[in-house]
Amino acid sequence: MATTKLKGNLVTLTGKELNVGDSAPSVTVVAKDLSEISVGGKSDKAQLIVIVPSLDTAVCAQETRTFNTKAAAMSEARVVVVSMDLPFAMGRFCTTEGIENLQVGSDFRARALAEAYGVLIQDGPLQGLSARAIFIVDTHGKIAYKEICPEITEEPNYEAALCALESLTGKKGCGCHTK
Repeated sequence: MATTKLKGNLVTLTGKELNVGDSAPSVTVVAKDLSEISVGGKSDKAQLIVIVPSLDTAVCAQETRTFNTKAAAMSEARVVVVSMDLPFAMGRFCTTEGIENLQVGSDFRARALAEAYGVLIQDGPLQGLSARAIFIVDTHGKIAYKEICPEITEEPNYEAALCALESLTGKKGCGCHTK
């Protein structure tokens, strides 16, 4: 089983562990307007799937704001931030923070994404939420990049993720080599 840490304490993750080269499962999450959106699988665009525990934390909010800014230059990619937050809370967050360049999706109904991507927290104070992770999926539905943050309370490696996305899309200026 995969693990990560929360404030230095080991946390077990459950679900199917996926790695670079594996097929990215197509799952359904709930958009802020309660419609359903599909994440993963084959697509006409590369997908940057940003998984966070809750937008109602400082680190998750900062990560979402950062990817929202970077997403403005990523027309060749689809950027989706997924959490366990209720769609209503996600909508308020996006309105308050001016999040317009990416989609947000809630995995609260079935935890399908968290389980399919192996990032569901099994124990500890955040049990039932998702770990902080990034998956980049190519147009063929294969995982091209994966990062499960070793410490849930820390932001991901933006540069590595953006460089991986640039290598898929051929689009320069996504933010690779800048923080």
